[in-house]
Amino acid sequence: MAKGENIFKRKDGRWEARYIKGYELSGKIKYGFCYGKTYKEAKEKVTVYKAALLNGEVLPSKGKRNRFSFFCDEWFRGLSCTCKESTLVKYGYILDKHIKPKLGGAYPAGLSTGLIDSFRDELINKDGLSPKSVKDILMVLRSILKYTSKQYPGVFQPIEITYPRENKKEMRVLTREEQSRFISYLLDDIDACKFGTFIALFTGMRIGEICALRWENISIKEGIIKVDTTMQRLKNIEDDAPTKTKIVVSSPKSDNSRRIIPMTKQAADLCRQMQPDSQASYVLTGNERYMEPRALQYRLEKYTQECGLDGVHFHTLRHTFATRCVEVGFEIKSLSEILGHSSTTLTLDRYVHASIELKRDNMSKLAAIGM
Repeated sequence: MAKGENIFKRKDGRWEARYIKGYELSGKIKYGFCYGKTYKEAKEKVTVYKAALLNGEVLPSKGKRNRFSFFCDEWFRGLSCTCKESTLVKYGYILDKHIKPKLGGAYPAGLSTGLIDSFRDELINKDGLSPKSVKDILMVLRSILKYTSKQYPGVFQPIEITYPRENKKEMRVLTREEQSRFISYLLDDIDACKFGTFIALFTGMRIGEICALRWENISIKEGIIKVDTTMQRLKNIEDDAPTKTKIVVSSPKSDNSRRIIPMTKQAADLCRQMQPDSQASYVLTGNERYMEPRALQYRLEKYTQECGLDGVHFHTLRHTFATRCVEVGFEIKSLSEILGHSSTTLTLDRYVHASIELKRDNMSKLAAIGM
């Protein structure tokens, strides 16, 4: 690459040439991009574009000459300033693993509703993906097509995307007896990790949230927990990264996930017992070294095996908490806010499960009318 040319070779083997397309209202530069199989081709293209801009001419249309992978890359590039790192990693994986390998080689004119239907069916029947995963992939595809229709009018014909029907999966919820047994296990010879697991069961916090929780976010005096961070292990997308993955502590998945959770008296009393000297300590370790979600899941597997519980994942604790709340007549709006949901509909559809005990209690009410 010659100095000042802004032309370089990409990881996919193509050459990319960048030029100044314009400026935003803030004064920030808006770049345009040209691609070629060789350095010469990329340079020739960008020279034409620069000349058109200099002479005030309409930029040459490049939409229909590019394959679909080009539009995928353009769409993804535009996300870098607006999306969280975890979202970029997720979308990048979907592009590289599913969309570009199967559709990236197609030209715009070759994309149709029928082709997208075949793509969807292959993801389900050949790749064995769940309807939920396929829906996520198709939603990314829909965003790419929508972006392209705005940036390059007339490139794609209207395409109708039909999403697969999701089968509602019954989530594992601890029975009252199982929950009582599990709590007794956690309180016996309790340590920092068992304590953190106990807090998750009594608050419905997500695994990433409990891993990122420090004692400075707990007010024993007020009896509250402030949730404003989460922890994830993400793919390292930086160039020349020393490791494939890294731990990222960031703000929660949405604004609604930032919340304050009141504690029960039992949880608050246990906090007084377990509180360390340093407020910067992580709840799960009792010191300033964190425990990542994967390690906590392994610990939970050990705990549940030792007290005879099967099929329990960390999210089971969250579902169990929500179910117990409903059983005691919790007001749904309050429960939704404690769980960090954007709406009560999400709480009711995904996280509230009527236990067999609650069903029996409700059925027994029929006795009052002679049934």
